[in-house]
Amino acid sequence: MNIDKIKTLGELKKSGYKHRSVKEEVRANLLCKLQKKENSFPGIVGYEDSVIPDTERALLSRHNILFLGLRGQAKTRMARQMINLLDEYIPYVSGSEINDDPFAPISKFSRELIRQKGDDTPISWLHRHDRYSEKLATPDVSVADLIGDIDPIKAANMRLNFADEEVIHFGIIPKSNRGIFVINEIPDLQARIQVSLFNILEEGDIQIRGFKLRMPLDILFVFTANPEDYTNRGSIVTPLKDRIESQILTHYPKNIDHALLITEQEADITEDQKVRVKISDMVKRIIEQVAFEARTSEFVDKKSGVSARLTIAAFENAVSAAERRGLLNNEKETQVWMSDLVGIIPSITGKIELVYEGEQEGPYQVAFNLLEKAFRSQFVNYFPNPEQFKKRKGVEDNPYKPITGWFDKGNHLDIFFNAKDDDKVRLLYKVDGLHAFTKKHFRNANEKEMALLMEFVLHGLSSYSMISKKVVEGKIEFKDLIGSMMNMSPESMGGEEEDFG
Repeated sequence: MNIDKIKTLGELKKSGYKHRSVKEEVRANLLCKLQKKENSFPGIVGYEDSVIPDTERALLSRHNILFLGLRGQAKTRMARQMINLLDEYIPYVSGSEINDDPFAPISKFSRELIRQKGDDTPISWLHRHDRYSEKLATPDVSVADLIGDIDPIKAANMRLNFADEEVIHFGIIPKSNRGIFVINEIPDLQARIQVSLFNILEEGDIQIRGFKLRMPLDILFVFTANPEDYTNRGSIVTPLKDRIESQILTHYPKNIDHALLITEQEADITEDQKVRVKISDMVKRIIEQVAFEARTSEFVDKKSGVSARLTIAAFENAVSAAERRGLLNNEKETQVWMSDLVGIIPSITGKIELVYEGEQEGPYQVAFNLLEKAFRSQFVNYFPNPEQFKKRKGVEDNPYKPITGWFDKGNHLDIFFNAKDDDKVRLLYKVDGLHAFTKKHFRNANEKEMALLMEFVLHGLSSYSMISKKVVEGKIEFKDLIGSMMNMSPESMGGEEEDFG
């Protein structure tokens, strides 16, 4: 259909255009995508066998939808993706505030215009991106904001009586007519405001003050809610919830691979950073593991959830930490080292809600502990489990014995955060047995990769309490476990150190 040539109602009639509701429109376009085996929700990772099929079934059923899930579970993104299921353009009566369908006008303005001009009624075209509206529910949202109210200024300017329909100032919902309207965090909406949505969902009409209005709005409603809100801030009133036909439960990524794809997709890494900083798959997996550890931690409030935004921000911080170090050392290219991951701590502390025990422990200590657990969980995917050798003390086949033995002799290793890559590599080679052990498991790694793996071994042994690790100002200290405990002074115990031995 050539929309440039259709400017009047008469021309629209001749074009063969047929009216259909927004839900019928979404259903028809979704059916086409399914028949063509196209992805109806591109960019949504990990929902292929759960949330997406549930959403497709709801849309095929022409249902209004409630996405129920913890923060950072792509609820709003799912709603925004529905724009792609709308027709690219639809016609509406020019000048209509509520996008009146020329074949089925519902406002007095459009009805009167069509009565006066007939087939000469001017027609405009609305793009799909202008048919999506979104409102964050907050306690200060009013019925006037959502539905509308009498506008005395409009009445005065148009010299109309307050009883005239044209003096109504329409709220965001009527202005979303023939489109998709999303209310985020619906439990935050006051109960009396939620009640005002009953008739719209059930009958499709709105009520404003004392007006005898029947305005059958054509809207696909999508609501989002966090289960935590049901107890902390409010709830969805039961009659409203009953009128939302499909409730769909969202979830966090179920495995590291899905989490990696989400982070890679969402992280805002500049082209300069991509050229200057290399980040290995191993480091990426450790960053993702932090979120998985947080979701099961006894110190983190599980009802609040741990958003995917944690790992996205952590990934960006890790790259920036390496970039900063490289710039300070005038290095054209560097990689994200294990020691750079200390730089992701601020990304963790702001993204987790702690229970009472976690508050007692302190947010920074909890964040460091989560990072340490991530090292521990991922370590066994690359190297033998140190736990099996700790239980069999004195065995000759302990592959870690040469490394721990070097520290047992009183040696220690200080890895400075701002050390040059070459200096760090030379430093790691000082530890007896470390290179030989790593080389045995990764024969094809180049020098930089090998050094990163060697550094990972030290962090892994620390997480299994086979050597001691302390994060102090500007560096990480690796020592033997027993000697470190024996030499702890009152000053060091009270200082700003993180001891992971």
